[in-house]
Amino acid sequence: MSLSDTIAAIATAISPQQGSVGIVRLSGDRAVAIARQIFSTGKKQVWNSHCILYGYIKHPSTEAIIDESLLLLMKAPRSFTREDVVEFHCHGGLMAVQQVLHLCLEMGARLAEAGEFSLRAFLNGRIDLTQAESINDLVGAKSAQAAQSAIASLRGKLAQSLKCLRGKCLNILTEIEARIDFEDDLPPLDVAWVKTEITSIAQQSQQILATADRGELLRTGLKVAIVGRPNVGKSSLLNAWSRSDRAIVTDLPGTTRDVVDSQLVVGGIPIQVLDTAGIRETEDIVEKIGVERSRQAAQSADLVLMVIDATSGWTERDADIYATICDRPVILVINKIDLAPDFYWNRGSEHMAIVKTTASQNLGIDELEVAILECIHQEEVSSANMDVAINQRQKACLLRVVQSLDNVQIAIADDLPLDFWTIDLRAAISAIGEITGEEVTESVLDQIFSRFCIGK
Repeated sequence: MSLSDTIAAIATAISPQQGSVGIVRLSGDRAVAIARQIFSTGKKQVWNSHCILYGYIKHPSTEAIIDESLLLLMKAPRSFTREDVVEFHCHGGLMAVQQVLHLCLEMGARLAEAGEFSLRAFLNGRIDLTQAESINDLVGAKSAQAAQSAIASLRGKLAQSLKCLRGKCLNILTEIEARIDFEDDLPPLDVAWVKTEITSIAQQSQQILATADRGELLRTGLKVAIVGRPNVGKSSLLNAWSRSDRAIVTDLPGTTRDVVDSQLVVGGIPIQVLDTAGIRETEDIVEKIGVERSRQAAQSADLVLMVIDATSGWTERDADIYATICDRPVILVINKIDLAPDFYWNRGSEHMAIVKTTASQNLGIDELEVAILECIHQEEVSSANMDVAINQRQKACLLRVVQSLDNVQIAIADDLPLDFWTIDLRAAISAIGEITGEEVTESVLDQIFSRFCIGK
């Protein structure tokens, strides 16, 4: 990758007969020159920065009109990449934007790599690394809460907190190194102050770390499998929960032959719900395959909802099914409670949450969602202290920060020379810098931006 290249890419999703507008984006020194070659405007239109022009995209050699378009011009440094940026707002769909992109490439632009526009914004100082990662999180957000968390990071909330911590570490390091270099000219180091500052920085780092689990849930979501014997109301539960007829419901056992999934959001957490085939012994080849897939779904799920029928109670077959999933987090859903209102659960498994429902009447769904959030401790994570949520890369760096600060405290307690204190302080400063991008390697950048879509 070279920053001297002018890059081009389609910046919007494209699909035949879908989307009214498609955007082709150029960034680099030759962006404006390429645009002038292929874009024809009326005589009275002036190519001023941050203005929209109307015209036609034409092939410069054949004069063939490719599309009627709007052109948005953003000259450096007042652009996302801090380079000259041109966007062609074309008709949506498939052919128009592809032809415009091919023409830009023909005129000398290079096809952008995944995330290269955002990478250039980072390398040119427009955004830091946490903001760049939040762009990708925002694009991939599966819930409003995930989007809001990404927006908070994009606005610099996480970066501000981290830069404040890094500044405090640098301040401590400066005081220590001054005593090493000019011991005779300065008053003794205030060790109590150093201890207090280190403790405070470690506590603030821990608070940010507490958002990691929430961040993982917001980004990847939760996979929940509904399992149980045939005809206990698994599909009815899915339909009531998703407020749709996603699954076929009949009184015949074995109706669900395969895993049916539905995408939901509970407490801001994206959830993939898997309605599985009723688990039983069967000679039906198709149903047997469905039962096996049910077992596989249960084993791969983050949480299992085991449904039993209140009218028949806990059966030997229920016990067999539970034995295959008891190593997973399980919520017991006692369905059809309207037909057995006096049902009383008096068995073991005291660590298993229990919810009573009447799926056919949409009753008990709110209680089920509360139980799910309690099961994943979401009520604790949500109050961690921030509306941002760090990712796994940032978590790994912060763990190194906390460990390095602990090492500084140990060095102080063991009365080691000041040089030993500075070693771990520098390690903490470096780890924070890796999060924000102030200290980062090319391989880390490649790993981060390779996850972006082309055109972002």
